[in-house]
Amino acid sequence: MTDLAPLRRALLSVSDKTGLVDLARALADRGVELLSTGGSAAALRDAGLEVRDVADVTGFPEMMDGRVKTLHPVVHGGLLARRDLDGHRDAMVEHNIGPIDMLVVNLYPFEETVAKGGDYAACIENIDIGGPAMIRSAAKNHAFVTVVTDVEDYAAVLAELDANDGQTTMALRQTLAQTAYARTAAYDTAVSTWMAGAIGQDTPRRRSFTGTFKQTMRYGENSHQSAAFYTDGTERPGVATATVHQGKALSYNNINDTDAAFELVAEFDPAESPAVAIVKHANPCGVARGATLLEAYQNAFNCDRTSAFGGIVALNQPLDEETAKAIVEIFTEVVIAPGASDAAKAVFAAKKNLRLLTTDALPDVTTPITTYRQVAGGMLVQDKDTGYVGMDDLKVVTKVAPTDAQMSDLLFAWKVAKHVKSNAIVYVKDKATVGVGAGQMSRLDSALIAAKKSERMAEAMGLPQPLTIGSAVASDAFFPFADGLLEAAAAGATCVIQPGGSMRDDEVIAAADEAGIAMVFTGMRHFKH
Repeated sequence: MTDLAPLRRALLSVSDKTGLVDLARALADRGVELLSTGGSAAALRDAGLEVRDVADVTGFPEMMDGRVKTLHPVVHGGLLARRDLDGHRDAMVEHNIGPIDMLVVNLYPFEETVAKGGDYAACIENIDIGGPAMIRSAAKNHAFVTVVTDVEDYAAVLAELDANDGQTTMALRQTLAQTAYARTAAYDTAVSTWMAGAIGQDTPRRRSFTGTFKQTMRYGENSHQSAAFYTDGTERPGVATATVHQGKALSYNNINDTDAAFELVAEFDPAESPAVAIVKHANPCGVARGATLLEAYQNAFNCDRTSAFGGIVALNQPLDEETAKAIVEIFTEVVIAPGASDAAKAVFAAKKNLRLLTTDALPDVTTPITTYRQVAGGMLVQDKDTGYVGMDDLKVVTKVAPTDAQMSDLLFAWKVAKHVKSNAIVYVKDKATVGVGAGQMSRLDSALIAAKKSERMAEAMGLPQPLTIGSAVASDAFFPFADGLLEAAAAGATCVIQPGGSMRDDEVIAAADEAGIAMVFTGMRHFKH
């Protein structure tokens, strides 16, 4: 393979014409002959550039509404011919095939068509055929051909041509070829994923996954692990699409925890009241509603002040100055909200390491999306947990029914439990968590831990008794035995929400009745592993 490859003729055929004219003009100024098709050729001519139609080169016109224009041996021969082989050069001469040294192609806007809700026919028409075929040909022959599929690479190519007397290096061509294959793979992934949904295939026999590089992490979960962040092209409001206003680069754990916090706080409608979630290691250590954001933050903070140190704060309304002042009183890693006032930003400006992220909206927690988790040798694919229960979905199973106030706290606790690692136990009082037990192998242990943390907080705040007294408690899955429920009752809980469905439900219901507490079944569980 040669290192430097000269550039004498380039084929430009793009859907996204951003930067096209400037690139083409720069190439023409360097003596490069320009070939093009359709709208790209028209745009170049409108800019006063001399360009030759591919149809003139192939001797065949564009046909079938543009479906057939570059699928021709003259085009692919020009891209695939090895310049170092006599047989290839002889074939080019015999069949009047000129070499094409650079290919600049970006593809029909299939992903954009799907995102805009295009119907089946519109999506099919926006599947590019000739573009991917040319890209793959050029990328395979990167020993001689420079393939450009991303507007962001235009400047790098021109810089190389300047530095190497109109030639590109093998290192650049290899990098561009890898990018090209990744682009066609991502494109085909988008098409196959859309088609599976369009024809109702929930479990297609083959499935592919793709992502676009966003940033390198200093390390992963631990300092000896390398890591990077890739986006999936969706526009769901959250950490991947947020605007970062200040602070050092987000770490792997920051991104994971910020996503968990924002998805949790989005459970609470901002039109009803402000809500704040504080998350540590992907588990909530405090969640609350309030009359104001400041009140919601303070109530969330009071659930577990110790764990809140170095945590992630998510808000369901734009951050205001008063709440910002309260947040900076302790060390906080990240704050994410659907907006922030200038005054709030000014408060944070003094905390250089604190990251402030804002989004245009909250994620819609009712929208079905697909989630993925890698395991050794495979990938687990499932729908995101968008399960919801309202007042009408609850079944009272005890002699005592919850009051309206208790029912409100039960539903609040249920929303939080959905976002706590299993086994999850969540105590709530007056629309604020007062104890969270997460990730234990035993539901009894989760109930004990949550109650003990509440006791410690009461002591630290100088309260006469734990806030779990008079609380509502949620369990993400059924109580297999009565012991976990009895521990919650011992901590002072007066009502319980749980899925039900255990073979010992009768035993658990009897224990609740004996303790004089109300219990409702949801018929739905919220395991989170």
